[in-house]
Amino acid sequence: MSNRRICILGAGNMGRALIGGLLRGGVRPEQLCVGESLAAARESLAREFAVSAGADNGAAVAGATVVVLAVKPQDAAATLAPLAGALRSARPLVISVVAGVRVALLEACCGPGVPVVRAMPNRPALIGAGITALFAPAAVDAAQRTLAEGVLKSTGEIVWVGSEGALDVVTALSGSGPAYFFLLAELMAEAGAQLGLEAATAQRLAAMTLYGAGLLVQSGEADLARLRAEVTSPGGTTEAALRTLAAADLRATIQRALAAGTERSRELAATAT
Repeated sequence: MSNRRICILGAGNMGRALIGGLLRGGVRPEQLCVGESLAAARESLAREFAVSAGADNGAAVAGATVVVLAVKPQDAAATLAPLAGALRSARPLVISVVAGVRVALLEACCGPGVPVVRAMPNRPALIGAGITALFAPAAVDAAQRTLAEGVLKSTGEIVWVGSEGALDVVTALSGSGPAYFFLLAELMAEAGAQLGLEAATAQRLAAMTLYGAGLLVQSGEADLARLRAEVTSPGGTTEAALRTLAAADLRATIQRALAAGTERSRELAATAT
C-alpha cells in the first residue's frame, strides 16, 4: 500500500472508518483523497485526519489506484456515472462498500475493463474491530484481490465469499449483527432492573458482559459451542436460563430473523438502479 493513491467517495461512517484504518496502518495522508459533497464533513476530515477532501469527485479519482465507493445505495449510480470516462481510462480497482448494489450495476456504471470488488463491512470497523466479507467476479485477478484485502484489512478481519448472493446473508449476519447483540444486552439490562438492580448498574453489567464475551471469543479458537458449554454448569443458573430460551424456540427465532434480513437485502438489490 506504500505507493498507492486511494480515493474514497463518501465520508460517512464506512468512509471514515476506512480513512482512519488506512492511516493507522501506515498510509500517509497525502496518499488519500476524498470526494465528499458536504462541506461540514470535508472540514471534519481535514481537521481530524489531515486528508484532502473536495466536492469534485472527478478531481478525487484522478490518479487513484483504488477507488472506494462509500455512498448511500441510492446515490451509487449517480456518483459513478459521471466518472465513467476517467475510470475506463485509468482502470483503478473499484471497491464498493455500498449495501445491496450488485456488481453488474457497478460494472455498467464504471464501464468495460474496470475491475470491481464488492465488500460488506460492519459498524465495528469504526474502531478497527470490524469484519468484512468480500466478493469478486472472475475477471478480478489475484493481484487486485490482494489489493482489495489490503484496503479492507485496515478496519479489521476479512473473509471471501464464493458468490455475490452470499453477501445478502452476510448483510443479515454480520452487517446487521451488532444490532442484535446490542438488543440482547439492552433487554438483559431491562430484565435486571425489573428484578431489583439499579438501572445504571444493570446496564453496565450487560454492556461489560457483551464486551468481555467478545474478548473471550477472540482469545481462543472461537468455538462458540465450547465457550457456551464451559459457562453452563449442570443444574446451575446458566442451564436454567438457557432452558427457558430453548423453550421459547430461540434457535428458530434467530433463523427467521436472519432469513428476513437476507430477503430484505435481496429486495433492496432488486430495486437498486
